[in-house]
This record gives sequence, structure tokens and C-alpha cells, in this order.
Amino acid sequence: MAAAVNCAVSRLIFLFSVFTSSQSLFSGGETYERKLSVELNPGSPSAPPGGDLLHVRAVGGNDTLHFLFCSQGAPTLLLVHTNSSSSTVKVNWPLFVARNTSGSLRVEPESSILYSTAVVLSRLLEYDDVNDTADPTSDLFPAYKLQDFTWSRLNLSGPTALLCGSAVNFTNGSLCLQLSVFGSEGRGQFWPRLIHTANSSQLGVWLDGVLPRAARSRFLLELQATGGAYPLSRVEVHRSIDDEYTPSIFKVSQWVSSANSSSDVLGFIQWKPVAYRQSNPALENATPCRHSDPRPQTGETTAASSGLIRAFYSKPDIFGLNVSFGFPGEPFYNSTKFLSWTVLMGVGSPPVDSFSSLVVTIMAVGLGTPVILLLLGGIWVCIRKRAADSTTAYEPIN
Repeated sequence: MAAAVNCAVSRLIFLFSVFTSSQSLFSGGETYERKLSVELNPGSPSAPPGGDLLHVRAVGGNDTLHFLFCSQGAPTLLLVHTNSSSSTVKVNWPLFVARNTSGSLRVEPESSILYSTAVVLSRLLEYDDVNDTADPTSDLFPAYKLQDFTWSRLNLSGPTALLCGSAVNFTNGSLCLQLSVFGSEGRGQFWPRLIHTANSSQLGVWLDGVLPRAARSRFLLELQATGGAYPLSRVEVHRSIDDEYTPSIFKVSQWVSSANSSSDVLGFIQWKPVAYRQSNPALENATPCRHSDPRPQTGETTAASSGLIRAFYSKPDIFGLNVSFGFPGEPFYNSTKFLSWTVLMGVGSPPVDSFSSLVVTIMAVGLGTPVILLLLGGIWVCIRKRAADSTTAYEPIN
């Protein structure tokens, strides 16, 4: 019986060690920080025609991340990682504005560049889902080419920039993009509350007030990504048992770049497969989304649509995919005339959600209760056995 008690005590000690290690998972530990500086249209004496170029410089201990967000043509976010804390961005503005010459934007020294990638929001597609099948391959309307939009000037608030645009055939509405760059680890304030690090930025996309071209319209967003030697070429889907920060969503999708399928991730675009039909996200207005498989694209077509791609890359390798919003049975865009989606972009391995304190507590209670009951049961049996032994023993005869 003593062995049973000792075993129970050992299990309690093991449980305590598991709980302690689990706490370290969600406590975050020591976070890596970067110093941010923001510059609009670097080196230009005035606002350039055709759109703005935002440069956010994130300096670490011995490296730098350059985030470049541009509305010259289709909106584009370029990320360049260098191994120098003093690397800089140089722009030849006459050539950059002409949008027909590679090399008009450079990161110097070029030998310090470790990795680069860019994502272009190229087209917004709309289709009439007459049969409520959420099948975007039929009844597509002519695409909205974002390179043809009229974009506002960038509205800056620290390392956050807002860009809104509209097209001739948009009615009473706009497509808006909000870029946020971070100097340390944290989590988004609103759903889907993606976790971010000092190595990532967040791009929010929303469609607001645009009159659909059909009563049962649904939308898709076309993304095109390019890079140096290792473009974003495959999408991984990871599952979790914890949905505390994004209720009802147990997956995360990651469009990643690596030297090969088994090597470490060099860069990523990450999102939760959910969008929202209201400006204040809530569970009741969440709508699922899905992505197509990345496919090689014609580099020249993408470069022509984006001034930033043309300026930085000479012969880019391009992969593209579509993100479609809504499943069969979900409300159509016309129900609220609003749709928002959020995505992260960064270097290195994508951020991973650890178990929250709520889940760890539930696990601790679930595992601890049986062990405690076993311990108390062992002690009770031991006491009863000793009591029984004392009452059944022979009394000495005088």
C-alpha cells in the first residue's frame, strides 16, 4: 500500500512539472525587440505622382528588416532582411515613377541582403453564387484590377498606415488596406487576434459599402508573391485544439518559403481561415474562407502591375493563389456589404500559438483530479487496513 501512495505522490510531482512547463509556453518568455523608424517616400522632395512609398525600418541587434508598402500600381508589400544594422534604402525617383526599369529601388549594401519577398494584391474577383455552392469557377464578373484603382495618399499613425481605393465601377464603397509593423511580440486587438513578433507585419484588408453586382455575390482576393531565390511556393495548414483567441477556428494557413520542402522556413504569409462581415468582429458575423493551391505565374505580368516589384526585382519568380470568402449556406456579401480579412507577413518561422492559460488550467484539472483521488483513496485504504489489523489481532492471555 505504501508503494501505491508513493506512486500517487510521484504522479503529483510529475503533474506539477508538466503544469510549470506549460505555463512557460504561454507566458511568452523573453521577447526580441526591434527599433522602428518610419519614412514616407524616402528621398523624395515632394509627394510623387501615382502613389506613395512607405519605408518602415526595423533594426535589431545585428540585422535590419525593411518593410516597403507601395501604392504605385497594385498595392504591394515588400520585405527585405539584411545582416546589417546600418543597411539603407535608395530610390531613383524619376525611374521609379516611370515604372519601367528594374533597379530603381535598392537596399544597400546589396551584399547584406539575406532574404526578400513581396506580396501583390493584384485583383478582386466577384461571382454570382446563384445556387449557393460557393463555387467561384462559374458566373465570374469582370475582375477588379487593383492596379487600375484610384488610391488615396497613405494615412500614417506611427508604424501603421492606411490606404483606401476605389474604381470607376465601384459604387459608394472602397477597398482599404491597413499595414502595421511591430517592434516586439504581441497579439492583435481585434479578431482574429493573430500573434505577431518583431519579425512580422500585419496587413488588414476590408471591403466596405461596395454595391455588389448581384444579390448573391461572393468575393475572392487574388494574391501574387515573389522572392529572390526562394519564393513563397507552398501552403501548410496547421491544426490546434485551442480557439480562445479566434473562437470556432482551429486552423492556421501558412504560405511559406524555404530552400526545399524539408529545410527551415525563410519567410511566410500567415492567416486564419476566417473573415468577418462587420467592422466590429464577433462570432456571429464570422465567415470561413479557403485558399487555392499556389501556382506559378507570369513574372512579367505581375511586374507590370506593381511599381515596387518592377523597381526591386529583375526577373522575379511569381506564385499566385486566391482566397475565397464564404461557404455554402453562409450569408452573401449583400447581407452587410462589409468583409474583412487579416494576414501576417514576416521572415523566419511563422509565430506559433501556444496553449493559453485557460486550456492549461483545464488540462491540469483534468489530469490532476484523478491523481488526487488516487492519492486520497490510497491513504484511506491504508488507514482502513491498519485499523482492521489492529482490531483482529489476538489479545494476550493473562
